[in-house]
Formats: sequence, structure tokens, C-alpha cells
Amino acid sequence: MSEAALAVHEVWKYFGDFPALRKVTLRVDPGSCVALLGRNGAGKTTLLKILAGLAAPSEGTILLEGKSPRDAATRSRIGLIGHGIAVYDELTALENLEVFAQLYGIAQPREAAREWLRRVNLGHVENGKAREFSRGMRQRLAVARAFLHSPKLLILDEPFTGLDDRSIGLLQALLRDALATGATAILSTHQLPEAMELATHVALLNRGQLAFAGERTAEMLADPNWVYKHYGEAAA
Repeated sequence: MSEAALAVHEVWKYFGDFPALRKVTLRVDPGSCVALLGRNGAGKTTLLKILAGLAAPSEGTILLEGKSPRDAATRSRIGLIGHGIAVYDELTALENLEVFAQLYGIAQPREAAREWLRRVNLGHVENGKAREFSRGMRQRLAVARAFLHSPKLLILDEPFTGLDDRSIGLLQALLRDALATGATAILSTHQLPEAMELATHVALLNRGQLAFAGERTAEMLADPNWVYKHYGEAAA
């Protein structure tokens, strides 16, 4: 068996005495897109933060291609869209991406930043301050930042928030292109139809426990609530 792109083994996460995650084990192969489902409070964002190396598990291990995401070199291979839009308000769109391009050691960072602004349809406002952007424009800037350095693992927490239908289609196309080149994605969203269109696999968290993990089936595509109906509480 080839090395997993992402291996999660018996992960627990406590906040005080409360177990937000309970013995979560999950294997994700290269090129897969996992739709991570669960109601509010199920533990999705907590798990994604651990996968991104932004938090440590209380128990258990996380390995990205055999290495810990807490390692700086490994973390640089992760592209993250977090819960909330993380851009620098006082910088222009171009400056935002150029800063990250330099941090990632990308050759010709300004040119790379301009190319990604063009790809997310923000090239015409490259000199506009991020604080002046609409929510959808800020989200597209966050998308560009996540994809900028061709990451091996994309962690996307509610990435469709604030996007119109055209921009959702754009993000789906960017993600499909990344998957086709061998990247792996973990996608958490309440927009189930969009998630099922992209997913190769589905995982359902219920009260911190993994209630289901498996391939995305035709039944799930036809009825995005199928997993909830069969393995968890009905979707809100």
C-alpha cells in the first residue's frame, strides 16, 4: 500500500475535561477530496485546525506524507482557508499575495501574485485595499492565498462562504485542477450539493466521533443528506 497523503490515528482533543474529538482515525490517499460533514459543534473545525498544524491533538498522531503538520517545512505544504477570512486589511490585494509568495519562497513573487489575482478575477483591483473589498472579494483573495504555492494538502473550512454561483464554480474548477495534479483536499461545508460534486470520499463527525468514512457514492450525489440520514442526525 502506498503512503497516505494524510494519516490520522486515534486522535483525541480535550478542552478542559470535554472531549471535542474522540479517537478519530482516518486515512486519505493522494488525489482524494474528503467532504468532512457534521452539525455545528461536531468537531469539524477543531479537527481541521489540528490537520493544518495550528493546534496539537491531546492524544494520537497526524502525519502528512509521513511527517507532522506541526513541522514548519511540512506546514508550508498546506493551503488553508480557515473559518473566517484571513487577509491583511491594510494591504492591497497584490501586497497580500506578494507577502505570502515571499514567505513560501516562490520565485518572482509579484508575478505569481498577479497571476493568482487574475485567476480569481481580482486582477482589476490589485491595488485596492482588502478592507475595501466585499465579503465575496475577500473570500476570493483568501482562495488565491491558499492555492498560491501549489500545496500538497488543501484544508478548506466553509470555503464557499460569501461566494456567488460564478465564484463557487471558479473555486470548484481550481480544486479539481489541484486534485488532478496529485494534491489532496479536506473540505468542510454546510453547502452539501457543492461538496458532493467535488468529493471522492465522505467523513461524518458526530459529537466528536467519526460516525462514517467511505467513498462518495451515487446515492450521496443524488441526495446530499444521505449520509446524515443513515449515519447521523438529520442535517439542519
